Amino acid sequence: MDTPLHPGPVGFKVLFAAGVLTFSMLSTAGFAQAQAVNSAELPIAAQMYTLRDFGSLEEQLAAVSRAGILAIETVGTQDVSVDELNALLEEYSLAVISSHVPLDDLRHRLEETVAFNQAIGNDTLTLPYLAEDARPDDAEGWQALGEELGEIASTLGAEGFRLAYHNHAFEMEMYGDKTALEHLFDAAGSDLLAELDIAWVARGGLDPVEYIARFDDRLFSVHAKDNAPEGTAEDQGGFATLGEGVLDWDSILPAIEAAGVEWYIIEHDMPLDAEAVITEGNRFLQEKLTALREE
Repeated sequence: MDTPLHPGPVGFKVLFAAGVLTFSMLSTAGFAQAQAVNSAELPIAAQMYTLRDFGSLEEQLAAVSRAGILAIETVGTQDVSVDELNALLEEYSLAVISSHVPLDDLRHRLEETVAFNQAIGNDTLTLPYLAEDARPDDAEGWQALGEELGEIASTLGAEGFRLAYHNHAFEMEMYGDKTALEHLFDAAGSDLLAELDIAWVARGGLDPVEYIARFDDRLFSVHAKDNAPEGTAEDQGGFATLGEGVLDWDSILPAIEAAGVEWYIIEHDMPLDAEAVITEGNRFLQEKLTALREE
């Protein structure tokens, strides 16, 4: 079999299982990623945006490690060099399973973005947010953006990379009988993957359980995030620690599993205690997913 130079998390699992992955084949970051993913029982990661105010990057990654989480989704380059990030990933035995990359970088700095992520062992780029002036205002506009992202995804595919799209509430707006997000994905084609933010789907007025099913076979990840009761937790953006809010995870998690998700990524936009959020979120997911997968 051909061995990819930079296999992603799924690729690492396959290569380990086949017994063809050796230490000499891995970069420093690659080994850290392989070690972390291979030892992880459940595909749970932390979005580094949650920890953006939690001291230095090293302090943030140390908190992820203490929380018992073995993988992260970065925010761009985390404002450090490849060597700096690789050293920290190795020190805390963490894998990078996705990176949030703005649209402008996908359009104008794709080569540099790919090179950085390739060097840290990551193979998935995720578009995290559209500024207001970049948001289409009709179905045709969303379809045009979808076509553009489909082309970028195809270009990335030739380099062994994948592209995903992360939603907020504004993509839940209806145009005809479909949401803006569905218009985008229909036009993009099968190369574009979904990163569904469950809390934002609910805030957009849709039922997460039903909506998740619309993304069967292209659900790269979910942002596991909870909403506080309406009118509460205003100092936290109305969000809650996972499992402590109003979302019905006993119904949502089976729907996510049925859709074939690869990763659960814990996130909170405005946490008062970021380490507690990821620690409790990991505990909640470990308990719920273990029980669910044993049924």
